[in-house]
Amino acid sequence: MTAAGVIYERGDVLLRGDRIADVAASIDAPKGARVVDVAGKTITPGIIDTHSHIGVYAAPGFSAHSDGNEMTSPTTAHVRAQDAYWPQDPQIDHARAGGVTTMQILPGSANLIGGRSVTVKTYVGARGIDEARFVGAPEGLKMACGENPKRAYGDKGGPGTRMGNVAGFRGAFIKAQEYQRSLERYREKLARHEAKGDKSKGDKSDDDGKSDGPPDPPARDLAMETLAAVLRGEILVHNHCYRADEMLGMLALGREFGFAIRSFHHAVEAYKIAPELAKAGTAASVWADWWGFKAEAFDGIRENAAMLSVAGARAIIHSDSGIGIQHLNQEASKAMWAGRRAGLEVADDEALRWITANPAWALGVDDRVGTLEAGKQADLVVWDGDPFSVYSKAAQVFIEGELVYDRSDAARRPQTDFELGYDNGRTGAR
Repeated sequence: MTAAGVIYERGDVLLRGDRIADVAASIDAPKGARVVDVAGKTITPGIIDTHSHIGVYAAPGFSAHSDGNEMTSPTTAHVRAQDAYWPQDPQIDHARAGGVTTMQILPGSANLIGGRSVTVKTYVGARGIDEARFVGAPEGLKMACGENPKRAYGDKGGPGTRMGNVAGFRGAFIKAQEYQRSLERYREKLARHEAKGDKSKGDKSDDDGKSDGPPDPPARDLAMETLAAVLRGEILVHNHCYRADEMLGMLALGREFGFAIRSFHHAVEAYKIAPELAKAGTAASVWADWWGFKAEAFDGIRENAAMLSVAGARAIIHSDSGIGIQHLNQEASKAMWAGRRAGLEVADDEALRWITANPAWALGVDDRVGTLEAGKQADLVVWDGDPFSVYSKAAQVFIEGELVYDRSDAARRPQTDFELGYDNGRTGAR
């Protein structure tokens, strides 16, 4: 199942190094190739989760591992999830066992602007973020509208209303525009200085007003650097938002300041504005059947993803859960069958794209992963049956051509120290 419009009842995938070299109904194995026979099983691209807090809300779930929300200000664009990501989190092993090869790690949703996200691969044995990150993946910005920010800051100086939420967004991006203009003025002055060939230092002027050196750059501001990069389209916006009216308002905010929202997350009411999301080119990262746990999540339906797809919008099934991430294939299946029961035409390939190609696009890495096509990174999953069956499990998982998980081989099922426990028979530990 390629997630690229083609499903082969029987087929071959040829890997060379870390890349897919070919996918076809039949491929003659090159001389010296190692042949892995998985007859009777199903091959798909690796699963991609656009919304995870694994590693920043690590297991075991005690306060020492709670690093997802910098709840010191409603706007914390200066923080980065990569600086808190713990690659020894036991949840990573379970995600990999569920076929997940790529995930976006986001700050939490307490703040209006929570900070930068980081996209990682579920590599085995990563010791730090530089060994875990998806090299070349653009960073994201986590934003959150609705109940969470006003609940978190209503008694801490605000915002305490949805009006205050939007005012907070607008104020932050107005400052970012001013910061961006200061950078542009500096670059213009520096270009004029270099064109004159003036190599002296400093930014002072003599009594006659002539400059004796290059201009000083504006003072660095980590938060403004982040938001200015959003305005330039270098950082992708991922927006926690439930209600249709608020999603429309956030699209209007983006138009006001000249940036796009890459994906709304949770988006329980996305089905109400599916044509608008399709027109805006904004994806919706949704659950299969979570809703009703707070007021803004009340009006959810199981047909959400299917209605988005039929309208031409990019539907994505995400987890926001260390448990849900372990069976995103089944979540996609539930959403697919809900659409079909409602009379909506959802092909197997389209439902597979909800957890592969579409999230790859949302993360800005669809040129490298998300489908089984020649030239893509060799991230793939071998399922022991139909991946949309509740009975199927990931038998093998490959990342960049390397076998990182094998259900039949204990050596390929890594466990962290937190799950090993004591061996009383050998150590006598109690």
